[in-house]
Amino acid sequence: MRWRHTVDYGRTYRPRSLRCGPCHPARGCCHPLAIELRKDARRVAAAHRHRPAWLDAPFADESEAAVLAETLPPEWWALRNLRPVTGPRRPVAQQSLALAAAEQHGGSLGIRMQVPGEWHDRDVPWLGELLDRACPIGPVDLFLDLGAVLPSRRDAAKEALRALDALVPLATWRTVAVAAGGFPERPEGFLESGWHEAPRSDWDTWHEIHHSGRSYLSQLHYGDYGILPTGYAAQTPVSGNGGPEWGILRYTTTRSYFLAKVLQRGEHRDAINRDAARRLTRLSDFRGPSAGTGEGWLRDCAQGSVTTGNHSVWNRMGNIQHMTFVVSCLAGHPR
Repeated sequence: MRWRHTVDYGRTYRPRSLRCGPCHPARGCCHPLAIELRKDARRVAAAHRHRPAWLDAPFADESEAAVLAETLPPEWWALRNLRPVTGPRRPVAQQSLALAAAEQHGGSLGIRMQVPGEWHDRDVPWLGELLDRACPIGPVDLFLDLGAVLPSRRDAAKEALRALDALVPLATWRTVAVAAGGFPERPEGFLESGWHEAPRSDWDTWHEIHHSGRSYLSQLHYGDYGILPTGYAAQTPVSGNGGPEWGILRYTTTRSYFLAKVLQRGEHRDAINRDAARRLTRLSDFRGPSAGTGEGWLRDCAQGSVTTGNHSVWNRMGNIQHMTFVVSCLAGHPR
């Protein structure tokens, strides 16, 4: 099962996963997938004891959705700060669970519409059916998911606006969020050069949408995938504590994303990793340790006062600096 955990319409969480053969709902409580689901769900729920978050399972097939529905029934959602998300053409079990959980929770349902390229209205009839089923719940939330918005996708804002023009009038949405991800996969030659700069095409798309003059702009909320490429959300995470021998430190500035290669293991690991941190802290747009925990860790790593981390630390600190900066920019006072 691969699922998404969304906070402030953005951050993506990828729990440990188990891709398995056909599931048998009658034995769902003992199924290996159910065991892993319960473990991951406990962690997600604990992380959001004090603030609501959206939880989605967009990659579940029919058999996995049946296990999900039995493992996390509506009563489970009613006692937690997690809100269900579904979408058109999802497995019936996943849609039914989301609708029942939202009704049990008091009316919080998210509907995700994916627009990974050119907008097509082929899913609109299925969306209409889903909205009809959601009528007892009340106003629902719309997530327009653009997926990866990289420099090659020059028409992303135009396609987003076409989608919004079609979708916004269909319902009295409680909120409308536009989510995208701009951090690239490692480019060719990155393992040799150890450094890459990419433009923030997703951020440019958001601003282009907001300069369109549409009447619904005041309804829109910003969504973000965090520092990992959007394709990572659909991958089954590697089990165990190993992982690749190399990793990436990622940093966000006003106009660019920076990637610096680091090592998970190796003879010169510490020296290479501290040099990567120093390179980021020497950027003219580095915000300094007062900007947040992410920048503070990079400064300390560069100076040698903390360990050089691992995949988990690099991703966590990268997401902290990125989301802190994005929230600051949206509030109108970037540091």
